[in-house]
This record gives sequence, structure tokens and C-alpha cells, in this order.
Amino acid sequence: MYVCGLTVQGPPHIGHVRFALAFDVLRRWLLHRGNEVTYVRNVTDVDDKILAKADAAGVPWWAWAYENERAATRAYDVLGTLPPTYEPRATGHVPEMVALIERLIAGGHAYAVDGDVYFDVRSFPGYGELTGQKLGDLQPAADTETDERKRDPRDFALWKGGKDGEPLTASWATPWGRGRPGWHLECSAMAEKYLGAEFDVHGGGLDLRFPHHENERAQSQAAGDGFARYWLHNGWVTMGGEKMSKSLGNTALVDEVVRRVRPVELRYYLVAPHYRSTIEFTEAALAEAGVAYRRIESFVTRAQERVAEVERPDAGALPQEFVAAMDDDLSTPAAIAVVHDAVTRGNTALAAGDEDGVAGALREVRGMLGVLGLDPLDPQWADAGGDRRLAEATDGLVQLALEQRAAARARKDYAAADAIRDQLGALGVQVEDTPQGTRWELT
Repeated sequence: MYVCGLTVQGPPHIGHVRFALAFDVLRRWLLHRGNEVTYVRNVTDVDDKILAKADAAGVPWWAWAYENERAATRAYDVLGTLPPTYEPRATGHVPEMVALIERLIAGGHAYAVDGDVYFDVRSFPGYGELTGQKLGDLQPAADTETDERKRDPRDFALWKGGKDGEPLTASWATPWGRGRPGWHLECSAMAEKYLGAEFDVHGGGLDLRFPHHENERAQSQAAGDGFARYWLHNGWVTMGGEKMSKSLGNTALVDEVVRRVRPVELRYYLVAPHYRSTIEFTEAALAEAGVAYRRIESFVTRAQERVAEVERPDAGALPQEFVAAMDDDLSTPAAIAVVHDAVTRGNTALAAGDEDGVAGALREVRGMLGVLGLDPLDPQWADAGGDRRLAEATDGLVQLALEQRAAARARKDYAAADAIRDQLGALGVQVEDTPQGTRWELT
């Protein structure tokens, strides 16, 4: 599997990382079905936006990219995705990209102009087939500012010549002059290096279908590779009906969201819908997902206390309805419905004191949750329940102190009210009185 990772121009929001969860579930299911899976997820660590944002921040572009790469890794890890087999950076594979360009030029599919190299879309008859588009209906490629030098305005850049004012460290020497790779070229070169000329699955977000994946397919097949046999694309996360993006200012950074909800609940929220569906992000929907997950978690915790250690089942022990759902284009909504049905049966068995029924339900539930990366007893989430209970206890104690403070103020005992506020402050709880009421946060 080759899955397009992030362009590390900034810290990731939950729309960015949905792809990682969708393909993590696919990978887990393929493993569960007995396959060996080589999983490649790249990092695009040099491009126009990275250079521009680093320049605006007054830091080297590579430092900016690395800081945000670490933020991406932190997001992948906190949400429980399995580490990739390989995670190549674009900047580490320029020789492979140059070699691919040379093959394309030799085959008559690419041409160089003043330090830039373009792919000749008319040289590849299958261009547009991946996304069901005709060449005559397409707009000019917008990845360079030199359309007048192209043979066809829809030709796209394989290599971009260096520009005045850009850092020398962001360019590499090639037969066509110094410059840096085009975005589409990077993935073709890295996929071929780690997975060979042909591989099984290529994945990424819906917005990558065109032009990115269309261009990847065209240049790789024009160079003689079979490339990907199957293409999968996950849907967007939207806010207010619009795709979540930094440019719209409607982001929900992963680092921020996991301070409000447990990471396992955010994973449940993003995994429960079908991977191809659109998720409209709201705090209410996120809260509902948390309630649903805690119902599952509560059963697993109580059942584990009731019966002896229960091992996860083998492939044949999972409910057939769950297997059918996962085999049907990863239908996680149907699969999670099977999980909740098993939880209901398990709770009934708990109430009846039926230990065999409890044990059977627990095996099924943990087996299904393991496939989805949501097992509460997995070491990834082992302390999640304790963290939640600690948070709930902290919230309750602070609220009790604030009620006592409010009562002191009501009786005009301001010295006592100030003493409560100061004691909370000494414990790292900052209290703020606003027109909407008293608020607090940990500092």
C-alpha cells in the first residue's frame, strides 16, 4: 500500500489525519485476514507553501518542515495508527526522481525548458481515465507560472527550476539545472522505490484524485510501470459545509482537540463513518461519539472484571456480520453496529450472571475493536479510562470549590472568595469571571 502523507506546511487538523485512520483500518483488516502488508506513507517536506511560510516566520524551510513533521507524527501516534513500514521524505529521494524524469524524456513523454521539465499529457492516451475526465475539458495546470513555455497548457511540472530569492538549500543539481521536484513526481518515484513497478493499493484523500493521483498514474505508466492496481480515496471532514482547511480558518488542530476529548474517542469519531463519506465536524457530534464509545468501554471494563482473561479471537471467531461489513469496502458503520449489538448481548449476560455469555461477548467485542484500533484494553489506550476518571474528578472538585466561592461572594465574604481563588491558582487552576459566568482552566 502506498498512501499519500502530509505536506508538512503546518500542524495537522483532524481533516488532515482522517486519511491516516481510514488506511490504518484497511491495513489492520488486511493483516487480520492473513495478508502481509508493506505500508508506505510519504512526507512532502519541500514545496512552495513550505518555503513561503518558513520565510514569513523567519526560519529555515527545513526547520519549519521538520517541526510540522513532528506534529504530524505526534497526531498519528496519539490516534493509535500503526507505524508505516517505510515513511520516506521527498527530499531524500531526488536521485530516484531525476532517474524517472530521464526515462520519461527518453520515452518522449517529457521535455525540458529553461530549467523546468514538463510532462507532455498528450503523449499519454490514458490521461484522465482515473478520474473519468477528457483532456479537452481540463483547465491549464496551475503548478507553475510559465504556461507560455509549455507545449500544452495542461502539461504539468515534473521539475521546477530554482527562482531568484529562494534558498539554495531548497534546490538540487540536475542535468536541467538546479531546482526542486514537482509534487506529483515525488510520489511516483518513492512508490516505485519501495513497492516496485506495480503494487496493490494506492490511497489518499478525495482532493488528491485530481490532479495529483491522475498525474502520478500518467507519469508512472508512461515510464513503463504498471503502478497501482486499486485506488481508494477517503472523504473530507467539513465545518459549516466547507472542506476543513487552514485557508478557511475553520481548522480543528489535533493537538487542540485531544485536550478536549480523549484520543480514543476522536479515533472512534473519525473511524465510525464510512471512509468515503463526508464528516461534518461539530462539537455535539464529537460528544455523541464519545458517549457511544464509553458505552462499549464500560462493557469491556466490567466484563473483564467479571471473567478470566479473555484472549482476542482468531479470524474465524469474529461475527460473520462484522466480517461481511469489513469485506464490503470497509463498511465501518455496519461493522460498528455489530459491535454495539454484541455489547448489548454482553450487558444482558452481565445482568443475568451468565459468565459464559459475558466471556463470549467480550471475545467478540475485543476482536472487532482490535481490527478497528479501538480496544480499550490495548496498551495504546490502557490508561484512557483512568485519565477520564481523573479528569472527571478534577472537574468535580474545581466546580465544588467554585460553588463555595460563589456562595462566599453572595454573602459578601469577599476575603473567603479571594482565598478560594488564590488556593485554586496555587494548584494551577486559573479562574476568570466573565459576563457569561466563571470559567477555569489548568495553567
